Amino acid sequence: MSQPDRAPPEPDWSRTRLGPRASWPSCLGLTIDIMLNSPAPMLLMWGREQIMVYNPAYAELYGNASLHAPGGAIPTVQPAAWAWNSQVIGQAWQGQASRHLGQSLPYLHDGTVGQQGVDLYYTPIRDGGGPVAGILCTLAPTRARASTAAAAASLRILVVEDNADAQYLVCETLRALGHSVQASASGEDALPLLTRAHFDLLFTDVSLPGMSGVELARLALQQQPGLALLFASGYGDDFTRHLDFPASTLQKPYDIEQLQQVLARLCLPPDPAA
Repeated sequence: MSQPDRAPPEPDWSRTRLGPRASWPSCLGLTIDIMLNSPAPMLLMWGREQIMVYNPAYAELYGNASLHAPGGAIPTVQPAAWAWNSQVIGQAWQGQASRHLGQSLPYLHDGTVGQQGVDLYYTPIRDGGGPVAGILCTLAPTRARASTAAAAASLRILVVEDNADAQYLVCETLRALGHSVQASASGEDALPLLTRAHFDLLFTDVSLPGMSGVELARLALQQQPGLALLFASGYGDDFTRHLDFPASTLQKPYDIEQLQQVLARLCLPPDPAA
């Protein structure tokens, strides 16, 4: 007689943003038990701070070295299933379940960026009769992955991000898009790199330990006047809209498609009439 498969060991939830399992509402425990025992790719966004939890099937579908199920953190880069349609997500927060068949979403897998056809099913999760506490997304691939997306042009990019996990994910995404990338964890460490090499773009977090991203950008322009500037900020462009130099801003969390759009715009040659 064959032996039943053993359940995977219980993760140490106290090390995640969800906290100890004993503190969870019953709906969260039930949803995660279903996810972790399901063969279908599933992604849960819990709470208005949008803590991300996913199962091994999701990590395999959109696999890269930064994804380790079951997650339990607030994502730096929003997953495509969460960012593709803000109206759908807004309706789910209002309690409306929905399905969306044959959607084409960008993905990062094993160092390549492409498009993935999926059917998406969104289920609001309620704590008893209260408001929606989270949204469960189930994904079903509808066709084979398309060929790798080609970047409009290759840029030489300096990434400055003090969070090691976020830095790794951003750099791997940029490399998969065909760009040449160097990275630094602080403005103080980035400045010497700007003296030794030419870059097309400085992509920096606004909030850095020590020197801020804005201070870094101002000094970087003194060294390389033609440098394009892209800020990542959790506060949108509130800190950067009144700068005395041109710059673009991506609000955290952002998705691959938003990043591609900004980079494509920065790849355009300057308009002589501007």
